[in-house]
Parts: sequence; C-alpha cells; structure tokens
Amino acid sequence: MGKICKALGHPTRIEIMTLLWKRNNRTCGEIVELIPLAQSTISKHLLELKKANLVNIENIGKKTIYSVEVENIQMLKKYLSSYLSTMEIPEKSKSTVSATRHKLIGRKNHLKQHNYEFPDRRVKVAL
Repeated sequence: MGKICKALGHPTRIEIMTLLWKRNNRTCGEIVELIPLAQSTISKHLLELKKANLVNIENIGKKTIYSVEVENIQMLKKYLSSYLSTMEIPEKSKSTVSATRHKLIGRKNHLKQHNYEFPDRRVKVAL
C-alpha cells in the first residue's frame, strides 16, 4: 500500500492514471499529447507507476502500451474503504475545520501560525 500511495502522491501520476482509467492501452506519445509535459517526464512518471504495480506494460513492435493494473486499484479501493470506515471524527472537530478562517499577513506570520521551523536556514542578524 505504501508504494501505491507514494506513486499516487504526484498530480501528474494521478492525471496519467485517470487517462488510462478512462481509456486503457495508451502509448506514452498519446499521453504526452494530452498532458503538456516533455516525453521524458511522462516516461519517468510511467516508470514510477510501473514500479508501484499500478500499470502494465506491453511491447507491440516498437510501441510500448500502458494499461491500468486493475487488481491493485481494487485492492487500494478496498483498503481505503476499510480504513476510512474505522476513522472517527468528533463532531466538535468537524465544525471547527469548516469554520476556521486564517488571516495571513505576510509570510512570516503564516509560518509562525503553523509553527514551521527551518533549521537549515540561517537567520540574518542586523548589527
């Protein structure tokens, strides 16, 4: 599950999977025509999807055909359905999430609000 979720963690890979789900058996060139990225970039994303066993590859002559590995998508669906059905969100949290409004005044205030720390950045001290 971890490999699958990691592979689907990139928006381009989600787009590729959506295209393949709508119409299976596409070449990399067909995907490049629909997603405005370089062919090499799409190829790298397809390789990551293959590593996660989300797509099948079939070589027909000089063409490489990509299709969805349906069994793993069904397994992901079952896993997420099971996981989400066990989660409980208290009613108090539900209303707080939808009613929260953040006021952002400048970048530093935003970072302080969420308590982000960047230990590798040096703070400049004015003398």
